[in-house]
Amino acid sequence: MSRHKVTSDLWWKNGLIYCLDVQTFHDSDGDGHGDIGGVIERIDYLAGMGVTCLWLMPFYATAGRDDGYDVTDYYAVDDRLGTLGDFTEMVRTARDRGMRVIADLVVNHTSIHHPWFQSARSSRDSPYRDFYVWSDEKPPDDGEVVFPDQEDSNWDWDEQAGQWYLHRFYAEQPDLNVANPQVRDEISQIAGFWLQQGLSGFRVDAVPFLIEPAGLPEGAIEDPHELLRDLRAYLGRRAGEAILLGEVNLPPADQAPFFGSDGRRELDLVFDFHAMQYMYLALARGRAAPLEDALRRLPEIPPECGWASFVRNHDELTLDQLADGERDEVFAAFGPDEDMQLYGRGLRRRLPPMLGGDERRIRLVYALAFALPGIPTLFYGEEIGMGEHLAIPGRLAVRSPMQWSAEPHAGFAPPGAGELVRPVTEGRFGPEAVNAVDQRRDPGSLLNWFERLIRRRRECPEIGHGAFTILDHDAPSVLAHRCDWGERGLVALHNLAGRACTVEVTLEDADRVDALIDLFGHEEHGLGDGGRLRVELEPHGWRWLGLLRPGARRRV
Repeated sequence: MSRHKVTSDLWWKNGLIYCLDVQTFHDSDGDGHGDIGGVIERIDYLAGMGVTCLWLMPFYATAGRDDGYDVTDYYAVDDRLGTLGDFTEMVRTARDRGMRVIADLVVNHTSIHHPWFQSARSSRDSPYRDFYVWSDEKPPDDGEVVFPDQEDSNWDWDEQAGQWYLHRFYAEQPDLNVANPQVRDEISQIAGFWLQQGLSGFRVDAVPFLIEPAGLPEGAIEDPHELLRDLRAYLGRRAGEAILLGEVNLPPADQAPFFGSDGRRELDLVFDFHAMQYMYLALARGRAAPLEDALRRLPEIPPECGWASFVRNHDELTLDQLADGERDEVFAAFGPDEDMQLYGRGLRRRLPPMLGGDERRIRLVYALAFALPGIPTLFYGEEIGMGEHLAIPGRLAVRSPMQWSAEPHAGFAPPGAGELVRPVTEGRFGPEAVNAVDQRRDPGSLLNWFERLIRRRRECPEIGHGAFTILDHDAPSVLAHRCDWGERGLVALHNLAGRACTVEVTLEDADRVDALIDLFGHEEHGLGDGGRLRVELEPHGWRWLGLLRPGARRRV
């Protein structure tokens, strides 16, 4: 068993990441805008829930064009959110409660108002001119326009510079030229500065856009992945525990290189966009096959790396890896109105409204996500079942203020606060019906169920560390799999359909299994002839069954 103990250098393998936007989480000073002081006030809430890693969306100085992703100063905290002193206090407080903190590293572009760009546009002789990608003639758009409702090209003319500049996102976000060694040095310095303030790593924004040589002369970057390898090595030298979590929304075969090769690491964690998208297709059909096939397509990855599983994130719920007909099925099931969709490829909704508020289905989905390989990741408000606010434009519909109570402003800000940074969700999923205060006092609430789920997930290191195997059976609506790590094992069964079923699976190591114990109930399951396990599942029912080995003590 000593070979399979949980070690601190892979601390994330058995944890939980919780993502929040400081400006919409909690307002401590009554100006209607969330702040770092508000996060500090809610650290104990997060620690009590079982969060082990806090992921902060951008808190840097910003021009406000893209919700903080248009940075004007990488070394400063947005003064609406607090000070650098507030930030370091928050990190220390989180550490004291057993939580590490990571933050968005947004270095594929800056704001058009960043001093680097202001200098670069002023003269072709500026030392920052080559920090960006310029062209005398407008190049063809050889890449996807990321925001087709806002932009019609990846190039924009700058009158002052007298040239076209590359921007893969908004025109106010000129792309950095990562072929320039000085730009790479700056990226490392930015990371080093925030590691010095106590961060334990970064979520790297839009990684494929960061490393691809779009708009550059052919051969300008000999090996695009060298940037990630160098950054990973730098983090290792500065802070051994630090991780890189990458946003890499690519098909499975294209994701594999981002973990590294030839013994040289790149990203420690990659979001599992592929399985997430096919999970929604499986839910729409009430059949497990789409998700099973997606999980089988995931590439082999180094044992010191992992996936980050999620139900939804802070952007649109993208479905771009599905075929057109498959995407239409998901739209029809979970977002039939055009206003619920975005860019023709995703949904701007949270899960509870998509499932009609059916808490049985909601719990099934999260139980499934928590049982999949990798570390589970939550977006703030998921733990209480918050809904989106479709009156808020675009992707921001899911970034409404956190609903703490049924008080005015949802307890996000004091009753006398001025205009809020964004309006609070209304209607069936508004704070009168969905809030943390009421749910903490209700033993049967979604929040209290989440706390039990998180605790149990942390008690099952075989999920994060172990080998993942899909089990064969003849119940089409059920995803059945097992996770094994040393002598520890778990069988997970999730029924995606709204009808009861019976599932039978065979355990090849039946001679080494006395029984299977329901980790969320009181049932104990024995094995039949040939190692057959037979379990009846209610509509949208699920089971996590821990393997009891001969002579072993039962799990608590």
